[in-house]
Amino acid sequence: MNGSPAGVVEAAFRHYRAQDRAAALPLYADDFTFTSPQDDHIDRAAFFARCFPTADRFADQRILHIVGVDEELVLVHYEYELTSGGRYRNVEAVTVRDGHIREVQVFFGGAV
Repeated sequence: MNGSPAGVVEAAFRHYRAQDRAAALPLYADDFTFTSPQDDHIDRAAFFARCFPTADRFADQRILHIVGVDEELVLVHYEYELTSGGRYRNVEAVTVRDGHIREVQVFFGGAV
């Protein structure tokens, strides 16, 4: 795995899609927080209980752009298709420090 912040984020996406919790857990800091329009600063345990198991909702998901903004911030623009139909795009702002994901902020996009 590429140890850069972007490499850590790419690995996290891969492990999520594969539902490989054991491989994903070490990528997330103990003080990790996750925020989206549906979740407000939930912790690591809540993220892995509530959000991580949802990969089966996606028929397809692909990263369109992944950009390291600075030494910690990575922006990820991705597109996904739901198994129930519909194709959408989101952006995530991911903070990676010392090789661990510290924070994820999800910004929901619209239908494609």
